Amino acid sequence: MDNDQLKRIIEGALLAAGRSLDIGQLQGLFDLDQMPPKEQLLAVLDDIRNDCAGRGYELKHTGSGYRFQVRQELAPWVNRLWEEKPKKYSRALLETLALIAYRQPLTRGDIEEIRGVSVSSEIIKTLLEREWVRVVGHRDVPGRPALYATTREFLDYFSLKSLEELPALNDIRDIDSLDSELSLHMATQDRQEDDCAEQEQSAEEVAISALADEQSVPIENVDDKEMTQH
Repeated sequence: MDNDQLKRIIEGALLAAGRSLDIGQLQGLFDLDQMPPKEQLLAVLDDIRNDCAGRGYELKHTGSGYRFQVRQELAPWVNRLWEEKPKKYSRALLETLALIAYRQPLTRGDIEEIRGVSVSSEIIKTLLEREWVRVVGHRDVPGRPALYATTREFLDYFSLKSLEELPALNDIRDIDSLDSELSLHMATQDRQEDDCAEQEQSAEEVAISALADEQSVPIENVDDKEMTQH
Protein backbone atom coordinates (compact mmCIF):
# COMPACT_ATOMS: atom_id res chain seq x y z
CA MET A 1 0.00 0.00 0.00
CA ASP A 2 1.37 3.42 -0.92
CA ASN A 3 2.00 6.01 1.77
CA ASP A 4 -0.69 8.44 0.58
CA GLN A 5 -3.45 5.85 1.01
CA LEU A 6 -1.99 4.70 4.30
CA LYS A 7 -1.89 8.29 5.53
CA ARG A 8 -5.59 8.80 4.76
CA ILE A 9 -6.51 5.59 6.60
CA ILE A 10 -4.47 6.52 9.67
CA GLU A 11 -5.87 10.06 9.76
CA GLY A 12 -9.42 8.73 9.53
CA ALA A 13 -8.83 6.15 12.25
CA LEU A 14 -7.32 8.69 14.64
CA LEU A 15 -10.22 11.07 14.11
CA ALA A 16 -12.83 8.34 14.56
CA ALA A 17 -11.24 6.57 17.53
CA GLY A 18 -11.80 9.28 20.13
CA ARG A 19 -8.66 8.11 21.98
CA SER A 20 -4.98 7.43 21.46
CA LEU A 21 -4.05 4.51 19.21
CA ASP A 22 -0.71 2.71 19.42
CA ILE A 23 1.21 1.06 16.58
CA GLY A 24 -0.31 -2.34 17.25
CA GLN A 25 -3.84 -0.96 17.09
CA LEU A 26 -3.08 0.87 13.86
CA GLN A 27 -1.66 -2.31 12.35
CA GLY A 28 -4.83 -4.09 13.46
CA LEU A 29 -6.81 -2.02 10.95
CA PHE A 30 -5.38 -4.17 8.14
CA ASP A 31 -5.57 -7.79 7.05
CA LEU A 32 -2.37 -9.76 7.61
CA ASP A 33 -1.41 -9.67 3.95
CA GLN A 34 -1.82 -5.86 3.85
CA MET A 35 -0.46 -4.97 7.29
CA PRO A 36 2.13 -2.18 6.96
CA PRO A 37 5.42 -2.69 8.84
CA LYS A 38 6.10 -0.58 11.91
CA GLU A 39 8.73 1.46 10.08
CA GLN A 40 6.26 2.50 7.38
CA LEU A 41 3.64 3.47 9.96
CA LEU A 42 6.15 5.58 11.88
CA ALA A 43 7.18 7.34 8.66
CA VAL A 44 3.54 8.07 7.80
CA LEU A 45 2.85 9.34 11.33
CA ASP A 46 5.84 11.63 10.99
CA ASP A 47 4.41 12.94 7.70
CA ILE A 48 1.04 13.56 9.37
CA ARG A 49 2.76 15.41 12.21
CA ASN A 50 4.54 17.65 9.69
CA ASP A 51 1.28 18.22 7.78
CA CYS A 52 -0.26 19.62 10.99
CA ALA A 53 2.28 22.46 11.13
CA GLY A 54 0.48 25.80 11.09
CA ARG A 55 -2.91 24.22 11.74
CA GLY A 56 -5.13 24.46 14.80
CA TYR A 57 -4.45 20.87 15.81
CA GLU A 58 -1.44 18.63 16.15
CA LEU A 59 -0.56 14.94 16.24
CA LYS A 60 0.55 14.13 19.76
CA HIS A 61 2.46 11.05 20.93
CA THR A 62 1.21 10.17 24.43
CA GLY A 63 1.79 7.25 26.76
CA SER A 64 -0.97 5.24 25.03
CA GLY A 65 -0.12 6.03 21.42
CA TYR A 66 -1.00 8.78 18.95
CA ARG A 67 -3.94 11.20 18.88
CA PHE A 68 -5.02 14.47 17.31
CA GLN A 69 -5.54 17.33 19.73
CA VAL A 70 -6.22 21.04 19.58
CA ARG A 71 -3.10 23.14 20.07
CA GLN A 72 -2.70 24.37 23.62
CA GLU A 73 -2.69 28.04 22.70
CA LEU A 74 -6.20 27.68 21.21
CA ALA A 75 -7.72 26.04 24.29
CA PRO A 76 -9.19 29.31 25.74
CA TRP A 77 -11.48 29.57 22.71
CA VAL A 78 -12.16 25.92 22.02
CA ASN A 79 -13.02 25.19 25.66
CA ARG A 80 -16.03 27.49 25.33
CA LEU A 81 -17.75 24.72 23.36
CA TRP A 82 -18.28 22.98 26.68
CA GLU A 83 -20.29 24.79 29.34
CA GLU A 84 -18.91 22.77 32.22
CA LYS A 85 -15.96 24.51 33.81
CA PRO A 86 -12.74 22.58 34.46
CA LYS A 87 -12.63 20.76 37.77
CA LYS A 88 -10.60 22.40 40.48
CA TYR A 89 -8.31 20.32 42.63
CA SER A 90 -7.11 21.02 46.14
CA ARG A 91 -3.56 21.81 47.11
CA ALA A 92 -3.44 18.56 49.08
CA LEU A 93 -4.41 16.51 46.02
CA LEU A 94 -1.86 18.37 43.92
CA GLU A 95 0.90 17.68 46.42
CA THR A 96 -0.04 13.99 46.62
CA LEU A 97 -0.09 13.55 42.84
CA ALA A 98 3.23 15.40 42.50
CA LEU A 99 4.94 13.18 45.06
CA ILE A 100 3.68 10.01 43.40
CA ALA A 101 4.69 11.23 39.94
CA TYR A 102 8.24 12.18 40.91
CA ARG A 103 9.05 9.60 43.60
CA GLN A 104 6.96 6.54 42.67
CA PRO A 105 6.23 4.01 43.91
CA LEU A 106 5.09 5.42 47.25
CA THR A 107 2.78 4.26 50.02
CA ARG A 108 0.23 6.52 51.67
CA GLY A 109 2.48 6.50 54.73
CA ASP A 110 5.44 7.72 52.64
CA ILE A 111 3.36 10.62 51.36
CA GLU A 112 2.18 11.52 54.86
CA GLU A 113 5.75 11.43 56.17
CA ILE A 114 6.97 13.76 53.42
CA ARG A 115 4.02 16.17 53.65
CA GLY A 116 3.89 16.11 57.44
CA VAL A 117 0.10 15.73 57.49
CA SER A 118 -2.33 12.88 56.94
CA VAL A 119 -3.59 12.11 53.43
CA SER A 120 -7.37 12.08 53.09
CA SER A 121 -8.92 8.85 51.82
CA GLU A 122 -10.94 11.04 49.46
CA ILE A 123 -7.73 12.25 47.76
CA ILE A 124 -6.53 8.70 47.10
CA LYS A 125 -10.04 7.75 45.93
CA THR A 126 -10.14 10.69 43.51
CA LEU A 127 -6.73 9.86 42.03
CA LEU A 128 -7.74 6.22 41.61
CA GLU A 129 -11.11 7.13 40.07
CA ARG A 130 -9.43 9.50 37.64
CA GLU A 131 -7.07 6.61 36.86
CA TRP A 132 -4.08 8.90 37.30
CA VAL A 133 -2.57 6.47 39.83
CA ARG A 134 -2.91 2.76 40.50
CA VAL A 135 -1.74 0.17 43.00
CA VAL A 136 1.40 -1.52 41.67
CA GLY A 137 2.22 -3.71 44.65
CA HIS A 138 2.46 -3.82 48.42
CA ARG A 139 5.40 -3.07 50.68
CA ASP A 140 6.64 -6.08 52.61
CA VAL A 141 6.10 -4.62 56.07
CA PRO A 142 3.36 -5.19 58.68
CA GLY A 143 0.01 -4.25 57.16
CA ARG A 144 1.41 -4.57 53.60
CA PRO A 145 0.50 -0.99 52.56
CA ALA A 146 -0.31 -0.39 48.90
CA LEU A 147 2.33 1.14 46.64
CA TYR A 148 1.02 3.80 44.24
CA ALA A 149 2.41 4.81 40.84
CA THR A 150 1.14 6.84 37.90
CA THR A 151 -0.62 5.34 34.87
CA ARG A 152 -0.79 5.79 31.13
CA GLU A 153 -3.96 7.81 31.75
CA PHE A 154 -1.82 10.24 33.75
CA LEU A 155 0.61 10.54 30.83
CA ASP A 156 -2.21 10.92 28.32
CA TYR A 157 -4.06 13.56 30.35
CA PHE A 158 -0.94 15.68 30.64
CA SER A 159 0.12 14.98 27.03
CA LEU A 160 3.30 13.21 28.07
CA LYS A 161 4.96 10.39 26.16
CA SER A 162 6.80 9.14 29.25
CA LEU A 163 7.72 10.21 32.77
CA GLU A 164 11.03 11.50 31.39
CA GLU A 165 9.04 14.40 29.90
CA LEU A 166 7.98 15.69 33.31
CA PRO A 167 9.43 19.17 33.94
CA ALA A 168 12.94 18.96 35.38
CA LEU A 169 12.82 19.89 39.06
CA ASN A 170 15.99 22.00 38.86
CA ASP A 171 14.36 24.12 36.12
CA ILE A 172 11.36 25.05 38.30
CA ARG A 173 11.44 28.28 40.24
CA ASP A 174 7.91 28.76 41.60
CA ILE A 175 4.40 27.43 41.33
CA ASP A 176 3.24 30.22 39.02
CA SER A 177 5.90 29.42 36.44
CA LEU A 178 4.79 25.80 36.53
CA ASP A 179 1.10 26.73 36.45
CA SER A 180 1.64 27.88 32.88
CA GLU A 181 3.14 24.47 32.04
CA LEU A 182 0.75 21.66 33.57
CA SER A 183 -2.83 22.59 34.59
CA LEU A 184 -4.44 21.24 37.67
CA HIS A 185 -6.61 24.11 38.83
CA MET A 186 -6.34 24.46 42.59
CA ALA A 187 -9.45 25.26 44.61
CA THR A 188 -9.69 28.93 45.51
CA GLN A 189 -9.98 28.28 49.22
CA ASP A 190 -6.68 26.38 49.06
CA ARG A 191 -4.99 29.26 47.28
CA GLN A 192 -5.98 31.60 50.15
CA GLU A 193 -4.80 29.13 52.79
CA ASP A 194 -1.51 28.57 51.03
CA ASP A 195 -0.49 32.18 50.31
CA CYS A 196 1.55 32.29 53.51
CA ALA A 197 3.14 28.89 52.91
CA GLU A 198 3.98 29.20 49.22
CA GLN A 199 7.72 29.27 49.85
CA GLU A 200 7.44 25.76 51.33
CA GLN A 201 5.96 24.21 48.19
CA SER A 202 7.96 21.33 46.87
CA ALA A 203 9.52 21.37 43.43
CA GLU A 204 7.41 18.31 42.59
CA GLU A 205 4.18 20.18 43.34
CA VAL A 206 5.26 23.14 41.24
CA ALA A 207 6.06 20.83 38.34
CA ILE A 208 2.67 19.09 38.38
CA SER A 209 0.88 22.46 38.54
CA ALA A 210 2.73 23.62 35.45
CA LEU A 211 1.88 20.48 33.53
CA ALA A 212 -1.78 20.94 34.30
CA ASP A 213 -1.86 24.44 32.82
CA GLU A 214 -0.38 23.17 29.57
CA GLN A 215 -3.42 21.03 28.88
CA SER A 216 -4.54 20.89 25.26
CA VAL A 217 -8.00 19.85 24.15
CA PRO A 218 -8.04 16.44 22.44
CA ILE A 219 -9.59 16.80 19.00
CA GLU A 220 -12.13 14.11 19.71
CA ASN A 221 -14.09 15.04 22.88
CA VAL A 222 -12.69 16.58 26.03
CA ASP A 223 -15.17 14.60 28.09
CA ASP A 224 -14.02 11.28 26.69
CA LYS A 225 -12.19 9.16 29.25
CA GLU A 226 -8.52 9.94 28.94
CA MET A 227 -6.83 6.55 28.54
CA THR A 228 -3.29 3.60 30.42
CA GLN A 229 2.17 3.35 31.50
CA HIS A 230 2.77 0.31 33.49
